[in-house]
Amino acid sequence: MDWLLPFQFPFMQNAFLIALIVGPPTALLSCFLVLKGWALMGDAVAHAILPGVVLAYIAGIPLLIGAFGAGMTCALLTGYLSTNSRVKEDTVMGVVFSGMFALGIILFTAFPSDMHLDHILFGNMLGVGSGDLWTAGIIALGSCAVLIVKWRDFLLQAFDPAQAQASGLRTSWLHYGLLTILSLTIVATLSSVGLILAVALLITPGAIAFLLVRSFGWMLVIAVLVCTASMLTGAYISFFIDSAPAPTIVLVLTAIFVVAFVRRVMITRAASAKA
Repeated sequence: MDWLLPFQFPFMQNAFLIALIVGPPTALLSCFLVLKGWALMGDAVAHAILPGVVLAYIAGIPLLIGAFGAGMTCALLTGYLSTNSRVKEDTVMGVVFSGMFALGIILFTAFPSDMHLDHILFGNMLGVGSGDLWTAGIIALGSCAVLIVKWRDFLLQAFDPAQAQASGLRTSWLHYGLLTILSLTIVATLSSVGLILAVALLITPGAIAFLLVRSFGWMLVIAVLVCTASMLTGAYISFFIDSAPAPTIVLVLTAIFVVAFVRRVMITRAASAKA
């Protein structure tokens, strides 16, 4: 049957596997990023990874090491500058990530190589290999384990850092721990959806779940289900319409967000009419 055709090709099987792997951690993270107002932080770290990737290639070390180092540098630098200046955090993030992204472009053009920038920026789900699957799987498993076990602590720190500190929680550990998980998760998505489209996975699932439910526990569940289903659906559809999987996945997520938004508006208007 034609609808089973995508499952017969190894490259599509790997695409579905990477979708199942990176979907849960990005969805869980998106819930915290949406609630903390850190949507731009995900964007900043994703773009800031580029110079680390290029430097790692030049130095002959694994690209993932350079990507993680650059992501953490961006996150820590943003935190330091926003704490020690009058400039707001979102402004600092915009300056830092644009500067690091520009540095990555300059390094890429200054040191010609056979590395394809398109694959770094937009990913290549159809070219994912076993090494990429293992790397993403290990990172995803560790990230999900920490977020699931400590989600109440992260939630309290997001809403009321003072209360979290008074409760005996190490707020600085939670803060930088979440930044570390964010950087690692973006590294896990590097080979599949790339730097630019990873931002959608770190924002849209949480935004959709926020519109659909009021409980944070259910928000985590809904976000994981929506993100994973959207990635599988987008990869499946892309096979038949001959498009790239990553942007197709983002369009699926965007369509679901529009539906969720319209539903919320209708519910709000119905409640106002009854009142």
